[in-house]
Amino acid sequence: MDKRLEELKNEYKNTPIPKELDEVVNKALQHKNKKPFRYHWLVGAAAAAIIFTASVNISPTFAKNLSKVPVLGSVVEVITFKEINVDDENYNAHLKVPKVNNLNNKKLENSLNKKYIAENQKLYNDFTKEVENLKKKGGGHLGVDSGYEVKTDDDKILSIERYVVNTQASSSTTVQYDTVDKEKQILLTLPILFKDHDYIKVISENIKNQMRDQMKKDPNKIYWVDNAGIEDLDLTEAFNQISANQSFYINKDHKLVITFNEYEVAPGYMGTVEFIIPTKVISNELVGHDYIK
Repeated sequence: MDKRLEELKNEYKNTPIPKELDEVVNKALQHKNKKPFRYHWLVGAAAAAIIFTASVNISPTFAKNLSKVPVLGSVVEVITFKEINVDDENYNAHLKVPKVNNLNNKKLENSLNKKYIAENQKLYNDFTKEVENLKKKGGGHLGVDSGYEVKTDDDKILSIERYVVNTQASSSTTVQYDTVDKEKQILLTLPILFKDHDYIKVISENIKNQMRDQMKKDPNKIYWVDNAGIEDLDLTEAFNQISANQSFYINKDHKLVITFNEYEVAPGYMGTVEFIIPTKVISNELVGHDYIK
């Protein structure tokens, strides 16, 4: 082994420096208007190229390992697959269908895209049926808008929000999320992230504390917790705990964000609401920190 290593070192030392290097350096020197650091960059780059070439030539192991370095493939992306627009005076629909491209897991990709198409197809069908009913009754106003937003897109995570706004007399908004592990090519759920179901209680208590704190700081905010704002409502409507598969996404800082639809935990004027869960609160419940930092 030592003898082979010595042979490799001698081969490396005896590797001739190509004439091209002199030409590169001379050309760099002739450009007097260039800043000095650019000359050093050229020398360094050329020297690095020589070392790299020499390394490949003299080390079969290095060359073999180099062949295993993954080449970047197509970038996973979310695009608009289709748009449906209806503008008929009192009846309006604007539906935007997202499509995920370039996942290696084609089964997952197709599943997501079929779901997005089906969701918007149902929205359109429900819209046209309701328009017919309203016209039969003498008319009215109806609107539906759907769209999407990429909340997080990095080397590890892709989180996609889909929203729907229904308007008829008043409006209501619902949101849904899909979060994909781009490396393992799997769809993430809350149960996947945690060791057991204890996360439900831990997260719920933190959300209640956030609700109380927000209401204390801002009197205009109301959440249905501790009987706040629910004097005329059934107590069963007060927020108690999240569901095992509560809507969520992972934000750009890799924090867990729990979301609620309009009217779910607060009056309608509060809109859709979300709570960033401090990682230290759920750290002991997490399976690991691959996703939540």
